[in-house]
Amino acid sequence: MTSISSSLQLAIPLHVSYIKALGDNKDDLTYHLTAHLRMNAVYWGLTALCIMGHKEALPREETVEFVMSCWDDEAGAFGAHPDHDAHLHSTLSAIQILLMQNALDRIDIHRVVKFILSLHQPSGVFAGDSFGETDTRFLYCAVSALSLLGQLHLLDSEAKERTVNYIVRCRNFDGGFGSVVGAESHAAQVFVCVAALAILDRLDAVDEETLGWWLCERQLPNGGLNGRPEKLEDVCYSFWVLSAMSILDKIPWIDVDKLIGFILSAQDLEGGGIADRPGDMADVFHTLFGVAGA
Repeated sequence: MTSISSSLQLAIPLHVSYIKALGDNKDDLTYHLTAHLRMNAVYWGLTALCIMGHKEALPREETVEFVMSCWDDEAGAFGAHPDHDAHLHSTLSAIQILLMQNALDRIDIHRVVKFILSLHQPSGVFAGDSFGETDTRFLYCAVSALSLLGQLHLLDSEAKERTVNYIVRCRNFDGGFGSVVGAESHAAQVFVCVAALAILDRLDAVDEETLGWWLCERQLPNGGLNGRPEKLEDVCYSFWVLSAMSILDKIPWIDVDKLIGFILSAQDLEGGGIADRPGDMADVFHTLFGVAGA
């Protein structure tokens, strides 16, 4: 019998065209309603293109200039869109985009590092911005950004220990991690916590066997992965779950062929892009994480 993953192929030309066309229709209401995600969306699209071997599909200078137009000079970091306040998430995306475009020299690294470190809380977690919301996602954004900038050493040993201790406090009985202390385990939070610990060289803080089982149990009979028990499968978890399993060297614990089949079945074979699950509308977020998983 021919498996779905072998009978379907990743429709690279369609997905490249889909990403290139994003943002062309600036009269579309959706374009304006997603302004708060614009920097992240550029990162998602560019990364997907890089994975597919078509980085050149997004004009380099135009992309770099967009990133720089989102610089918040008062804060010393990047917002999600021109005239938006700086945030750790959009700042990490800006750094990643500029790295991929060999334009990191456009950043005032000293000011960006100062912004990041200013958001470190006494508990060890990081706030996302000056308004103070905390989450393990922002902790990962901070650690990853400092590492990419070559400035992780500025998080001194005491600060690193506080950061690791906060992640440990977010660990649950099932081996997973939540968004804050006491929150339920979620695959996306597992990725950010495990990845942050890997960057900080503290994977000893992970119960690898218990977490490995929790992650492999995210696979459903149709091959897709969910983010937590009793939830539907979603293409984006192909990245969150698989990345964490890769760090822990546990990818053989799932049925990779069935997962690839599920991802490929969620492609839009008319307009391009990948949806969260078959039959739904494609978007650039799921297109990246589908391409990464497949």
